[in-house]
Amino acid sequence: MMGFVERVSSFAGKTFTVWVLLFSVIAYIFPKHFTWIGAYIIPLLGIVMFGMGLTISASDFKEVFRRPKDVTLGVIGHYLVMPLLAFILAYVLDLPPEIAVGVILVGCCPSGTASNVMVFLSKGDVALAVAIASVSTLLAPIVTPFLILLLASKWVDINIWSLFYSIIQVVIIPLILGLLVKKCFARQAAASVKALPLVSVVAIVMIICGVVAGNQEKLASAGLMIFAVVVLHNVLGFLLGFLFARLCGMDLAKQKAVAMEVGMQNSGLGVAIATAHFSPLAAVPSAIFSVWHNISGSVLASIFSRMREKYEEDMDQMT
Repeated sequence: MMGFVERVSSFAGKTFTVWVLLFSVIAYIFPKHFTWIGAYIIPLLGIVMFGMGLTISASDFKEVFRRPKDVTLGVIGHYLVMPLLAFILAYVLDLPPEIAVGVILVGCCPSGTASNVMVFLSKGDVALAVAIASVSTLLAPIVTPFLILLLASKWVDINIWSLFYSIIQVVIIPLILGLLVKKCFARQAAASVKALPLVSVVAIVMIICGVVAGNQEKLASAGLMIFAVVVLHNVLGFLLGFLFARLCGMDLAKQKAVAMEVGMQNSGLGVAIATAHFSPLAAVPSAIFSVWHNISGSVLASIFSRMREKYEEDMDQMT
């Protein structure tokens, strides 16, 4: 039975983008069947973060102590590039307040859960990527509310303490619970991890469907504009993340890791924050980002996997 679940889970993880796109279209066409999900967005994200807690181990943080400079630079790059890009895009493009806040929200979120997979496919430094993602997630309750306050106050009033408590509830508590369950029930946790891709895919697809269905009319009028901004935000994030790592003197494998960790966001958290504290429309950029960054990340991973250090090519030529 577990073998079957593992195969289904693996298939769901590999075809995640397909399911997101399919159900997003269905939710858009038949919104009445999916609007009820809106009330469960925060618990669903909690399930995803609990699952992440089951997979985290002490070894994920060894890079922090082994290579503190690289991890610190990666985290700084993540929380510097995407929030500033979001603010600049919102300001220069004169986005409506709700959409501007939504773009800034996704820009201020920690690194995305799928980024580590993309770094692996890129033949990048996976250990560094895992460390950056883990540290950025643990820092989120402090850094994310502060950045939102700093950058989004131009458009809306921000309650920083409310944001802080929300992120603790949605991210940190489920993560800690996952870690505790893994420690206390190691054998059962190890078995359940095999089903996590399936659980995460179902939860994230439901979250996106809830947002799409709840904003169907607004998407019809502003969807293309939001999509264009999200694409620009993500692509520029990848590019600037790569250049940032190069300017910091990192090798190619590290550059790939930092680019992915900078450009890919925990957009589910953006959806949850927008739903709880702002407006349904503010959740749309995060929902679109959730779909798009998996597509763009896969394309970039394919490009990155063909890139090698110059000295490796020279060695190949010599041999």
